[in-house]
Amino acid sequence: MAHLGSQRLTGRMVTVVLCLVLIPVLVYVLASSVTNDYTVGFFGRTGNDAARLKAWFASVILALVGVQVFLALWMYRKIPALGRPTKTVRRTHRTIGFLAFALSLPVAAHCIQAYGVELHSGSRAALHTLAGCFFYGAFVAKVLVVRSRQLPGWALPVAGGLVALTLTTLWYSAGLWVFHNYSVPGLH
Repeated sequence: MAHLGSQRLTGRMVTVVLCLVLIPVLVYVLASSVTNDYTVGFFGRTGNDAARLKAWFASVILALVGVQVFLALWMYRKIPALGRPTKTVRRTHRTIGFLAFALSLPVAAHCIQAYGVELHSGSRAALHTLAGCFFYGAFVAKVLVVRSRQLPGWALPVAGGLVALTLTTLWYSAGLWVFHNYSVPGLH
């Protein structure tokens, strides 16, 4: 059995790592196989109107992720002033996570249909493409970590942090980019 520091690598941990690698590769291959169609609509909107609507979707998703991080901190008692979390806090955390994931699906579908994989269109598009591919692997890995009692204690905050960081990167490289008149600091 392989070891990571003093931790034994369990089958579940190997599965989590494989999800972090294989699902982004599968999303990348799928997105690469799609012929770009810049005229495809997003809830009846095209062009800049579609981009603005997706930016609002992404902003709502980012806000939901912020609430999720707050609730996770509360659930794991990292905010002592709030006291012991109730079952409602846990249920709300799961519901918000499901809602954020569900809202991401039409945005991702439109991105794949309209733009596919764009690694040679500048650093912003490349970062957005790679983060978009990585997000679904990180999400599945986090769900597997949540369901496992065999993984080390640091695995869940790392998995949740990867999901939050990836969604923040997606918003920065697209949502903020649209709201900031198609420009963001550090990305071209």
